[in-house]
Amino acid sequence: MQYPIHFIKAGNEYADVDHLVPAPYIRKSFGIDTQVKAAKLLITGLGFYRIFVNGREITKGILAPYISNPDDLVYYDSYDVTKQLTDGENVIGVMLGNGMQNAFGGYIWGFDKARWRDVPMTAFRLDCEFVSGKRMSVESDESCKVHSSPLLFDELRCGEYYDARLEIPGWCTPGFDDSGWANVLRAVPPRGELRICEAEPIVKSAEITAVSIVPYQNGYLYDFGVNSAGVCRLRIEGEAGQEIVMHHCEWYHDGILEQKNINFEDRGDPRARLVQVGRYTCRGGAPESYSPAFAYYGFRYVYVEGITPSQATPALLTYEVMHSDLEERGDFRCSDKTANKLQELTRRSTLANFYYFPTDCPHREKNGWTGDAAMSAEHTLLNLSAEKSYREWLRNITAAQNKQGALPGIVPTGGWGFTWGNGPAWDCVLIYLPYYIYKLRGDREVVRENEAAIFRYLHYMNTRRDERGLVAIGLGDWCQPGHAPDKPKSPLVVTDTAICLDIAAKSAELFDALGMREEKRYARDLWEGLRASFRRYLIDFPTMTVSGACQTSQAAAIYFDIFDSAEKQAAFERLKEFIAQENGHLDAGMIGLRILFHVLSDFGEADLAYQMITRPDFPSYGNWVASGATSLREMFQQEGENAGSLNHHFFGDISSWFIQGVAGIVPNPYGEGCDTLAIRPNFITGLSYAEAYHQAPAGRIEVKWEREKEEVLLTVTAPATITGVIRMPKGWTLASGLSEMPLSSGRYWCKAVSATNNRVIE
Repeated sequence: MQYPIHFIKAGNEYADVDHLVPAPYIRKSFGIDTQVKAAKLLITGLGFYRIFVNGREITKGILAPYISNPDDLVYYDSYDVTKQLTDGENVIGVMLGNGMQNAFGGYIWGFDKARWRDVPMTAFRLDCEFVSGKRMSVESDESCKVHSSPLLFDELRCGEYYDARLEIPGWCTPGFDDSGWANVLRAVPPRGELRICEAEPIVKSAEITAVSIVPYQNGYLYDFGVNSAGVCRLRIEGEAGQEIVMHHCEWYHDGILEQKNINFEDRGDPRARLVQVGRYTCRGGAPESYSPAFAYYGFRYVYVEGITPSQATPALLTYEVMHSDLEERGDFRCSDKTANKLQELTRRSTLANFYYFPTDCPHREKNGWTGDAAMSAEHTLLNLSAEKSYREWLRNITAAQNKQGALPGIVPTGGWGFTWGNGPAWDCVLIYLPYYIYKLRGDREVVRENEAAIFRYLHYMNTRRDERGLVAIGLGDWCQPGHAPDKPKSPLVVTDTAICLDIAAKSAELFDALGMREEKRYARDLWEGLRASFRRYLIDFPTMTVSGACQTSQAAAIYFDIFDSAEKQAAFERLKEFIAQENGHLDAGMIGLRILFHVLSDFGEADLAYQMITRPDFPSYGNWVASGATSLREMFQQEGENAGSLNHHFFGDISSWFIQGVAGIVPNPYGEGCDTLAIRPNFITGLSYAEAYHQAPAGRIEVKWEREKEEVLLTVTAPATITGVIRMPKGWTLASGLSEMPLSSGRYWCKAVSATNNRVIE
């Protein structure tokens, strides 16, 4: 199929916070007088579209098409419409929303100043093959008709205003009289590469009804029980002109529904008041139903104004949960309700923040923050089928990379994020995504697609080293408890240089997979230089203390192999001292908490890691559960403190640790291929059982361990094509007396042995 030639638009008028411009209806009528054999339709919308053929909506997903910078990539969707076409008149109908093309609401991040900002536009092409052998094409052009729709306002971060009194029945059906409609205008085509989207569409996955409805201020407060993302479907029988206002929020405390954590009102932006507000004006005369088409919200609560007491029923609002259509690939369960709840929260937050690509939150921003995605890559792929969506987003990341090799902190971007909001801990997404896709799915093609951009970034990273050979640019150990987000204990030079080391090491592995010897050598040389500089300037060897003297610094130097093997035990003992200084509490931000618990379990302290995660007092993950959280939070804060986002995913590596560090499923542990596996469980004191599964390319892997008095029964199920080992944790052996055996499905009794077995797993 050919891409369409012409882009069209309703007019030149921009919508803005103080200037409503309705979303347009666009209509293209054409005739068919012979039998259709096959018909394909290509369409894009900038920002979003809904597509109808002869009155039937065929849009494959919500918020179509893929969200991108149209200067880089323009996404099309393909439809088989053979069965939708008929003899006689046919109609293609398109409804357009602003999407990212005109993202003017919320706190902006420069999108209102993007070079590509414009009014909504579309391009489509229908190619028909007839039984007779003849062919016909129908394209968007100036003959298309346009009219204002009832959607008076739409903005991705703010919401929608819909006036049902302005609906136009039959507008996209044959026989409709469009003689009073205007003609569309020709639009300047976007600059980006044209692509068919390969990422999963956004779908509605569940419906939730309110668990409580109570009077609140001038209306009613609906509590849906969980903090997720999506829209509310409104069902009402109201009077004509009755206006219903819906405020979507996630924070309710002390009898107050709080919005300041999602609308940035403290920054004085006038757009703040509009964030996550929807308005609906009733048509009247009969029951009516409405769901937003071009916006979504992150929320648990909806404050509804404009309804009567008799209308305030559970049937009024239904929470339609939305996210990219990702399949489950893994899970974890155990005998502890707190850990199970944390796995549930991680799953919910990961999905609520996956709209084509990982976002930092589903409300105030909806931005593709690279650091958030990097920290979540492993646990997401252990749990969900995100690899296709990651590959598509990587195309956008590499397109955003500048000539020097630098990356912005958000993708897509209108130009914001190169001078603040990035740095190695964020930029590493360019390496981490292909690395974990390759490691867990065995996909070399994703490595091949990104190898040039990765090599360019290595060169850039090398240019940013200071006179000591270290790196300190961008953001660091974000959101450490008790600290301002950008002022953690671990110095930026520590976390940046450590992440650069990891980038170089993982890049070398990826280049090796492609047989790129020179590139591999460059990456290894860079790793050795960075490691030497780190050891010279950032470690006090007499005390085995890393600069910053904190959990993140110490764990990073151990995890990223900056300490030699002979040094690691002493360095680990120092880490335990830092934990003891905090009375066994975690004291790290997003970088530290991705690695800390893995270090603890690798050195035989899985019990300590588990206690730090699940304890109910502040700061801990368990404290979130104890305080009623239904999603992962952006910050660890005391009750009553000003909350950040209550729906973030970058602290979700606990799910990876549960699967790998507790149940013991460790895919591809030594870089030998995704058909290798290590079963390395940790029999956590106080747990009676733990179980997990992971869907590898070769098949489903299941592990369960159960306590039976003084012994543990370990059950392993794995495809015969997967090779590897079963390895006991410190202080345990198999009934045979061995601490390790070749991987094989079966049931194995495990017994505790003398505590003198202090072998450290390197």
